[in-house]
Amino acid sequence: MTGSTALAELEARAEVDKLARLLRTEPERLEFLAGVDPADVRRFREQVVDTLFDAHGGVLGRMAGASRLLPGAVLAKIAERVFGPLLCARIAGLVDVSRGVDVARRLPPAFLADVAAELDPRRAGEIITRIPAPTVVAVARELVARRDWITISRFFDRLPDPTVTAVLPVIPDAGLLRIAFVVDAKDRIDHVLGLVPAERFPGMAAAAAREGLWPATFGVLTHLGEANRRRLLDAVGELDPEVRADAAEHARALGLLAEPGPVRDALGG
Repeated sequence: MTGSTALAELEARAEVDKLARLLRTEPERLEFLAGVDPADVRRFREQVVDTLFDAHGGVLGRMAGASRLLPGAVLAKIAERVFGPLLCARIAGLVDVSRGVDVARRLPPAFLADVAAELDPRRAGEIITRIPAPTVVAVARELVARRDWITISRFFDRLPDPTVTAVLPVIPDAGLLRIAFVVDAKDRIDHVLGLVPAERFPGMAAAAAREGLWPATFGVLTHLGEANRRRLLDAVGELDPEVRADAAEHARALGLLAEPGPVRDALGG
């Protein structure tokens, strides 16, 4: 197995995990998709989302229109007590942006976390970018407590930099790796990790060793620019020799030491 093939399989596995989450099933039931091109799995997942969100579009549109007639405080109570997270997520992309932001800031973080898990960020992007940072931090803290890295990852390519910077302290080092590995916008990974303070990279390397996250770490490395790649590789290089040897074994098993690349540069010696 070559390194490029191994990394493609890692990314396909991440896509399968996200698809399983969407379909409310166990990833093992979709294991047959692990060998499919990750881009194809992602396109299929997006088609499923579109099908789910477009169903009953007329009814949802009328509900969104009717919501303009209610005061924000009343609508927030109805959203929480009557609509529930799933219906709120379906309607979010149809309501006026300012109204959506007003309602979101009135809802408890636990409920917003439930909505976030059901939301399609492509449809509610404008609302997501305008939600106040303290509200986003509170929701992120709730999702971290649930270890819901997939939901967090789906919003990292939508949030403005100041909000991402405010959220980073509530995410543990291992969580940063898990989130970066499953984020949809791969070209966003380097930018987001560029907002992470340099002193956290040793903690991320230690978390990779402690929690068996070497495959995810190797996958993240391939999407980093030179500066962030060097920060993470230097952190790995500072680990104890036996820990680096274990990382090298994982890399060898994935075929990542058989061809040139950042992983072999760090661990192939």
